[in-house]
Order: sequence, then structure tokens, then C-alpha cells
Amino acid sequence: MSPTHRNDIYAGTEVGAADDVTHPPIPAATVVLLRDGEGGVETLMLHRTSKVHFGGMWVFPGGRIDTADHEAATDLQHAARIAAARETLEETGLTVMPDEFHWFSHWTPPPSTARRYATWFFATALDQDDEVTVDGHEIQDHQWIQPELMLERHRTGEVDLVAPTWVTLYQLSRCAPVAELLRRLKSKPHRVYETHIAERSDGSRVAMWSGDAGYAAHDADAVGPRHRLVMHVDGFVFEHDATEY
Repeated sequence: MSPTHRNDIYAGTEVGAADDVTHPPIPAATVVLLRDGEGGVETLMLHRTSKVHFGGMWVFPGGRIDTADHEAATDLQHAARIAAARETLEETGLTVMPDEFHWFSHWTPPPSTARRYATWFFATALDQDDEVTVDGHEIQDHQWIQPELMLERHRTGEVDLVAPTWVTLYQLSRCAPVAELLRRLKSKPHRVYETHIAERSDGSRVAMWSGDAGYAAHDADAVGPRHRLVMHVDGFVFEHDATEY
């Protein structure tokens, strides 16, 4: 078996697993908090402790959608917004308004992933002087950082990122300032990422999404359009043909 990248969260997932090998997804939500810094767009990243799921990873604020979130909501998207705002308050001490969120993507892991979080991704802008307070239990540290700098730290092995976070940071790094970035996100429909895992003939594991030539057949060597994250043991490489990224 070829070595895998330390952040390949799909490492235990069977390559090309049939869709009927399914663990029910757990509804979850996260919100990307944005502000304009001196060097460009910044986003709030949280460092999870080793005691919790995704321990040691740098993430956006968020978590699972609870029963109480549904009780206060009119539909699933509303519940996701409420959950993202609640989790943000619990994890950072920041009060954010769910009705100001923009929904820009939804991520679902492969069917055979042991713990599947089907996650709504929202984005919103914050003022410069908002104070962040982490609890030290689930979250041990935080940082406002430019998305491209976070990606560079991942490349050098300084930080750990899961695939949805990595791809989202890549998307955020493509536009500035915050007003223009949000305008760009709002100008197109939200993206749905239902992940398929495959392995190239050279042993590299690949996460693929709709639009990739190998997506339907779980064929990482298929010739054609690209929409995938190649998870080399020495780093992630995003391959895509979409001009809007």
C-alpha cells in the first residue's frame, strides 16, 4: 500500500466503494468569518485540541446541527445557519447573525467513511475589532490569517487541514477585498461536493467531485476534465478546469 498524506481523512475509506456501503451522514454547519487585513483578506482559523474529533486540525468555526437548532428553524438550511452561529459563539465568543450568512458550498464524505459530516459552508464578514475567546477544551488556539498563507503553512507541514478546509481556503485566496470576495461567492450557485475516492496508477490517492472525468467510475487515471484534490504524501495539489475558482 502506498503511503498516504497525514491529512488524508479518507485514508480508511475503501477506494471506489459502492454507494450502498453507507454510514448515515451527520448534518453539520460551519461559517467562514472574513475581514480585510493590512495584507489582504483574512479568515478566522481555529486549532482543535487533540481531545476531540479532527483533533489537531485547523478549522473554521462550526459543528453538528443539534435537535434544538431544528426546533428553532423553518427548514434544514435555517437549522444549519442557527447551528453555525451557535457553534461560533461557543467556540469563539463571537456573536454572528445567521441571516447575514451566504451559503456557498455543501460537503459530504464518501459513503463508507466511518463518521460522515454532511456540512453546510457559509461565509460572512466581521468587523476588525471583534475579540475572539477560545475555550481551551475543544479549541486551543485561533488566528486571523490570509488564506494563501494558511495554504503555504500546510505545504510546509506547519499546520494540518482536512480536504474541505483546504479547498475552501484555495477558493478564498482567489479574490480580494472581502466585499468583492462575497460578491463573487454570491454571484454563482452553491457548489455540492459529494466526494469519491480513487487511486492513480502511481499510488497517489485522489478526492474527486462532480465535473471530473473520473468521478462517476472512480477512475483517477481517466483522461479529461479535472475537479479533484490529489493527496500526495508530500502535499495537496488541486486540479480543476473551472474558471470561477
